[in-house]
Amino acid sequence: MGRFMSSLLSLQQLHISIDDKEIVNGVSLEIPRGSVHAIMGPNGSGKSTLSSTIMGHPAYTLTSGTLLFNGNDITHSAPNERAKAGIFLAFQYPYEIEGVVFKDFLRQSYNALHGGTEKQLSLSQFRALLEEKMALLGVTEEFITRHLNVGSSGGEKKRAEMLQMAVLQPQLVILDEIDSGLDVDALRTVCQLLNTVKASQPDMSILLITHYQRILNYITPDAVHIMQKGVITQSGGAELAQKIENTGYGQ
Repeated sequence: MGRFMSSLLSLQQLHISIDDKEIVNGVSLEIPRGSVHAIMGPNGSGKSTLSSTIMGHPAYTLTSGTLLFNGNDITHSAPNERAKAGIFLAFQYPYEIEGVVFKDFLRQSYNALHGGTEKQLSLSQFRALLEEKMALLGVTEEFITRHLNVGSSGGEKKRAEMLQMAVLQPQLVILDEIDSGLDVDALRTVCQLLNTVKASQPDMSILLITHYQRILNYITPDAVHIMQKGVITQSGGAELAQKIENTGYGQ
């Protein structure tokens, strides 16, 4: 394991279907605590299906296989139970929610995850935590008083998710094509924020789902996996992403 601790997420021979059509055909993967893993692949390869299934999305049927998180079997756990266990899924296109103020959403989310535990905070304690993370990421007071993602640019929506990650402090972050809809400058900024959060939480693991190599110019993965037609066809280091950029998935 080198500098990494024990496995945080273990996927064991997952077979996943949508409407009786098998999309993922036996994927096994080990993600150590504190590591960054990237899954690359063409459209329709099953990447997003895999990430949604890890989070417990009810539209996807896990027909066989096992998911272990922190050594615990979460194969049949509900999405909220997985969130409480420490899994966070960042959406490709975050939702806009009119009438929900971002700072209130953050506190409600924190309470939903940590209420009744040793991490439960009073209002003043939560505000101190929020201000600490706002300072870390350069977020203004005006930003957290907006309605959640309403009228925000693609980059601002991803910034909001980075703040959510920093506040909620998950053990595993799944980033499902967060580069979608971002220009080069916005992508660079979002990746800088992600790297800042990761540096502040070194034990946090990241599973990065992407179609393009460009995001890996800013986030250095410990391992890259190529997914095609529902299976992982290659695994390697960061250099594998550059190989795919040069030769394409057909090679």
